[in-house]
Amino acid sequence: MAGRNLVGPEVDALDLGAVFRALADAHRRSVMTELAADRSDGERGCNSFDLPISKQTQTHHFRVLREAGLIDEVDYGNRKGIRLRRADIEKRFPGLLTLLSAESPGGAVPR
Repeated sequence: MAGRNLVGPEVDALDLGAVFRALADAHRRSVMTELAADRSDGERGCNSFDLPISKQTQTHHFRVLREAGLIDEVDYGNRKGIRLRRADIEKRFPGLLTLLSAESPGGAVPR
């Protein structure tokens, strides 16, 4: 079944402030850390992340990440798929994903 793409900003319109606001939340940052560490960049379901929050709150967090331009979402009706916008992020903010993938699950960057 084909889904409807939920579009975020174009790569040239990605705003560092919006990205930092999106990454300020620990749940959103943990999603991005997982995605950055997975080099396959395959589509994942929203429920594939171990987030201790309600489905409504998860939906909000994924929307914030999409609106910041960090992920693409595809709405299949009864579920959504997400994919990291790795090439766009690397083009606009080189090194950001390296920092995220180096972050430990506890939230602190290893020294």
